[in-house]
Amino acid sequence: MQCIGYAAQDATTPLAPFHFQRRELRPEDVAIDILYCGVCHSDLHQTRDDWGGSIFPMVPGHEILGKVSAVGSGVTKYKVGDTVAVGCMVDSCLECDQCDAGEEQYCRHGCTVTYNGRDRRTNEPTYGGYSKAVVVREEFVLRVPDGLDLERAAPLLCAGITTYSPLRKWNVGPGTRVGVIGLGGLGHMGVKLAVGLGADVTVVTTSKSKEKDALALGAHHVLLSTDPEAMKAAASGFDFILDTVPVEHDLSPYLELLDVDGSLVIVGAIAPMPGFHSYQLLGARRRISGSAIGGIAETQELLDFCAEKNILPDCETIPIDYINAAFDRMQKSDVKYRFVIDMASLVETEAA
Repeated sequence: MQCIGYAAQDATTPLAPFHFQRRELRPEDVAIDILYCGVCHSDLHQTRDDWGGSIFPMVPGHEILGKVSAVGSGVTKYKVGDTVAVGCMVDSCLECDQCDAGEEQYCRHGCTVTYNGRDRRTNEPTYGGYSKAVVVREEFVLRVPDGLDLERAAPLLCAGITTYSPLRKWNVGPGTRVGVIGLGGLGHMGVKLAVGLGADVTVVTTSKSKEKDALALGAHHVLLSTDPEAMKAAASGFDFILDTVPVEHDLSPYLELLDVDGSLVIVGAIAPMPGFHSYQLLGARRRISGSAIGGIAETQELLDFCAEKNILPDCETIPIDYINAAFDRMQKSDVKYRFVIDMASLVETEAA
């Protein structure tokens, strides 16, 4: 299937129109015309090969919303015209213990990522959602609930599930004292979702200027981490801390905020972290953990939860030909809080 998207040809060139082939439908496949695609910070890192291993040419995008345009002969869950979503994965082995447990993101044989990955059968590179259409195995397609605003929902497929999954895994709910470190694309979703789950939520930030925004997003409190007295007063005051900061930072001050048996969970993709004194963990049976997106069932649970609670990311909708400017702005943290591409603009670009 002939397709057009926006691709980076190498780590130094801007994204530009790119023609390529989508595979013909296998029996288990769903073809989707893309309506909206979120812009994730990892798209910027991958296209610039910041983490190594980038496959070029690269069509980024793993926060996809669209309409089913065709289905394979074996598909039973979806039909033409259904509104669906695709997140960070498009395949896995579906046989290992992690896949059986609905944790496909931790597939023992490696899940197939939506872009910058390799097809499990052909080894061809996977291309993402900055494109007109996508073909995905049925098991990795998600149902979009009625009432969910399509123009704003795309970032739920990465930023949303990345923050929702640890909140659910650590049983965050009414009475849980939650701290959210950072107030970017991930952090603002962490605040909204933790509040939606009934927790008492504090944004922990280095910048006093973030206080108004944090409260507007629903946070109950703001803790300025650069204020020694405030940090001292908050010691042992949290059951769970969600660390969304995407750059290297010292964990030591935040560990002191955890109560006995408290957990700090890192969801930001970062370089090696500085060390900390082990007694900060031993002295209160504290834990440091990490979490990567969520499984397909949990992502569907997130979409249903957000539709029920009317929880959506704060987004700025852009045309596809603005993507390089959006990357530059994202690098400067000049967005509140996520960009979403209106893929109708790609058709306009194609016809121009």
